[in-house]
Amino acid sequence: MDGLFALGSNGSGQLGLGHREDVSVPKEVRFACEAPKNMITRVAAGGNHTIILTESGKAYWSGDSTTNSCGIVSNSEQDVPQFRELVLSTSESLGPVLYAACTWDSSVLVLEDAHGKATRVYICGNTENNVARPGMDVPSKGEPHLLVDFPPTGTEVKGVAAGFKHVVIVLDNGDVYGWGNGRKGQLGRVEDGSDLVYQYPRQIKNVNFKVAKAVCCQYTTCLIAEPGDGRILVIGADKWGLQSKALIEVPSWKAISASWGSIYILKRDGSLIAWGRDDHGQLPPPAVPAISDIAAGSEHVLVLTEDGDVLAWGWGEHGNCGPQTDKSGDVKGRWNVLASLKNLPEGTQITAIGAGCATSWIHIAVDGIFL
Repeated sequence: MDGLFALGSNGSGQLGLGHREDVSVPKEVRFACEAPKNMITRVAAGGNHTIILTESGKAYWSGDSTTNSCGIVSNSEQDVPQFRELVLSTSESLGPVLYAACTWDSSVLVLEDAHGKATRVYICGNTENNVARPGMDVPSKGEPHLLVDFPPTGTEVKGVAAGFKHVVIVLDNGDVYGWGNGRKGQLGRVEDGSDLVYQYPRQIKNVNFKVAKAVCCQYTTCLIAEPGDGRILVIGADKWGLQSKALIEVPSWKAISASWGSIYILKRDGSLIAWGRDDHGQLPPPAVPAISDIAAGSEHVLVLTEDGDVLAWGWGEHGNCGPQTDKSGDVKGRWNVLASLKNLPEGTQITAIGAGCATSWIHIAVDGIFL
């Protein structure tokens, strides 16, 4: 049996627990439909909504659907906050969902096409401007719509990331495109030096390497080349030294993540490099054990250690870092243990972790769930 557990901010039911109260201890999420039969591989969390993806390409949502960021939703589905299967179209059968990312109040989903390629990019929810080329017919009120003529012919999507109000997509040829709020330069600068809100994907140019992955802070974007190369480019706001303190390269990187104000790079040896905002203890505390996976939320971090512990630190006012915080709601200079294989039956696996806007997620696979 597979199970997803959540804790943290839940005022809009974004944890899918059947209620709208914050929780500081991991609780198993609920499904109003048939629960997934495959492992959950990805949690994408916006300001007040969550989308989860499974190994088989199914997508589910919970939380505030009034922004239309959760796809096509009936009024009755907004009553009890539980996860439901996400619907992007009622008129056609769509392929598996391969990638998902959320801004504060919108969602981007990348679907497989009939040829098994990641080429169908759907947008739903509020954006500063409708994502469309001039003259393109776009459904009103943020209803799901497919981007036309994107990605460019002969390419497919390799990854998608989102900040507060901007989206970045990495293609398999190493090019990178973005749209949304680019006023801080987080989508690159145009020739006249102005930073704009872009209504349709535009290529981020002047990147002197093939991009393997992108992560987004609130108003900043970090691009990194394939492991073995590991060159880094940070564009956008330099608040908290996100640009000026960035490393030139990390060839041995394994994973990369970003909060609203910090960037985290996990190396193959299990060590963690980070820079940026630290007023709530967002940067790694001393003597963090060897890590196998990392997920950064808005202002907190989850890591899975090589020994099978899920640790959390940073801003935890909503319970997303566990119940033990200081008087400011922070877990600063230390960490809390949210889950541990030491306390779970033999054969249990922690297969995925996730973090959103003051939310934390742990997926556990075992014959029976005990937490």
